[in-house]
Amino acid sequence: MRLTMYTDYSLRVLIFLASKQPGELSTVQEISDAYQISKNHLTKIVHELGKLQLIETIRGRGGGIRLCVEPQDINVGELVRKTEDDFHLVECFDPTKNMCVLSSACHLKGVLHEALQAYFAVLDRYTIADFIRNKDEIHSLLFSSGQT
Repeated sequence: MRLTMYTDYSLRVLIFLASKQPGELSTVQEISDAYQISKNHLTKIVHELGKLQLIETIRGRGGGIRLCVEPQDINVGELVRKTEDDFHLVECFDPTKNMCVLSSACHLKGVLHEALQAYFAVLDRYTIADFIRNKDEIHSLLFSSGQT
């Protein structure tokens, strides 16, 4: 199973915001600079995270973004399910596109479905808080270039 960059960056934004002091505002530019990734791409992700009610966006001068949910309340499995749009590991997982002649007799589909469920079971055990237990180390890596 491979996550899209969209989900990867969504997780990074949430980790970044969780590593700040509670309520402290950040900007998309600040996150873009810290991770050295596209500001335009992050803007779309921030918009979606706002629609998911995970972050709050404050417009205008002195505005920014911050978590509006506690890090321990952001379940990773749930986030991945909301940010990924395709869990069809093989053709037969999508009944509208399935052309495999083995589908009716093949046991591979069941095994892969079981593996996918195990994948989510692991992700469901974690929250964003689990990823910032070493907050001091993360903070020093993200903000070592003189950012606040």
